[in-house]
Amino acid sequence: MNQQKENEPVGIRKNILMALLFFKDRFDLHEGKEDELETIDYVKKNIEFKGANLWILIFAIFVASVGLNVNSTAVIIGAMLISPLMGPIMGIGMAAGINDFELLQRSLKNLGIAVLISILTSTLYFSFTPLDEAQSELLARTEPSIWDVLIALFGGLAGIVAGSRKEKSNAIPGVAIATALMPPLCTAGYGLATGNLYYFFGAFYLFFINSVFISLSTYLIVRFMNFPKKEFLDPKREQTVKRYITIFTLLTVIPSVYLAYNIVTRTFWERSAKEFIKTEMDFPRTQVIASNLVYSSDSSGIEISLIGERIDDDEIQRLQNKLKVFSLDKTHLKIKQSGDGGTDLNMLRSDILKDLYERNELLIQNKDQKISFLENELSQYAESSKQVMDLAKEAKINHSGLESFSLNRAVVADITQNKQDTVLMAYAKFRQRPNNQEIIRFQDWLKIRTKADTVSLIIQ
Repeated sequence: MNQQKENEPVGIRKNILMALLFFKDRFDLHEGKEDELETIDYVKKNIEFKGANLWILIFAIFVASVGLNVNSTAVIIGAMLISPLMGPIMGIGMAAGINDFELLQRSLKNLGIAVLISILTSTLYFSFTPLDEAQSELLARTEPSIWDVLIALFGGLAGIVAGSRKEKSNAIPGVAIATALMPPLCTAGYGLATGNLYYFFGAFYLFFINSVFISLSTYLIVRFMNFPKKEFLDPKREQTVKRYITIFTLLTVIPSVYLAYNIVTRTFWERSAKEFIKTEMDFPRTQVIASNLVYSSDSSGIEISLIGERIDDDEIQRLQNKLKVFSLDKTHLKIKQSGDGGTDLNMLRSDILKDLYERNELLIQNKDQKISFLENELSQYAESSKQVMDLAKEAKINHSGLESFSLNRAVVADITQNKQDTVLMAYAKFRQRPNNQEIIRFQDWLKIRTKADTVSLIIQ
């Protein structure tokens, strides 16, 4: 009996040891590993940007720019598969890991060339494209988040592990897609072409973070797998190179950690701010119609636009004090209410949408039809609003006495037939009232320019 008890701990230790050996064998990175020198040579071959490689980059940038321009995810993914941008970024991490200063210089030089060519190419495209509106795919590349950091880190780890295998897989193209190196550079080009420095610096910041963490992950795997370091005949030369590599690594890693910390802090702040709005800004007769979050390490701000019954100063003060409960100590709360001079337009738009929905509710059978209908109405409303200034300038050429002009869609109620309709209504004020012939000519011109069957014209 005692012998059996003594054998039990031995059996448990044996099982644990076998389990550890099993997992060690499963997770062994040396299994199927390519010769280190072959892997280093493989990385070196993908560093250079000249000849065909450079032209491929330019064409890929054009494709990605078009994809961002027309908001096509499939086109953007295709461009990232074509792009050879991963090469010099992994080369930087490899060079730091094996103390190869010459490889580091080549990688930095070629990365600089690639970035410069990419931004110039995308700037050229966005300078001439007739579609100058920033789409959702483009806007998504203007502000990095903690998820971008994690994607770049783990994507870079996957890339260098796949690159060190004897049998190359499709992991590296997958990393290029996941880390999205090319779209931020195209977005930076869009920022330059449109003069929007916020887009430029935000997108370039995202590209920088992706590049740093891919290089860092490459460096970590190279060190972990004990890749052979470059040997020098001159010991002094070796110490100098190691010193430069160490300084470069620290200059890369320390700012990246600081940037990652700031991104994490901002992510937590935004989550707390959204939770505050959802929890505390819930009133029976007042509705939040817009919110704007502005993060800063020193002083952040939450700007809320309300519609409906006004809330008093005591309630606003209570909300300001409540910020501390949500860990928003250095945050200022600004509330805009109906009648403050900033929400009337939003109220009008809300009323228009409500009216449009109520008038056509019987025609709408399901959710998709509702969304499609409202999007169409909004598009028509926005289009007519954009036309006003252009139409006014054109009308001024043919009617010099025109002083002011307005154009909008209006709901007209026909009391005799007990129904209502939406018509395009124009208002024109002249220095001197024009004659009937000129009014008819002005109205006919409006119909042609707005492509509307009916235009209701009010002359003053």
